[in-house]
Amino acid sequence: MLDTNADERIGQRPAQRVMRYFTLLMALVYMGLGVFLFMAPDGMLTLSRTPRQIVGGLFVLYGLVRFVRIIRQPSRSRPS
Repeated sequence: MLDTNADERIGQRPAQRVMRYFTLLMALVYMGLGVFLFMAPDGMLTLSRTPRQIVGGLFVLYGLVRFVRIIRQPSRSRPS
């Protein structure tokens, strides 16, 4: 009989795939928050411009690090 379970054929369980997509989404959220903080007009937030841009830059940097780490992480296959 043919094995039709695609998740087993590609070597990832559904929970691992969901976690990988969630981690990618969170990396994008961090980058988006950083861009928002960096580009927000003065007076919109209680932070002054320079600290807001520093925090925004840190969020973008952290999001990029998370994104690169999850992309470079090899997909873990289920042990036989």
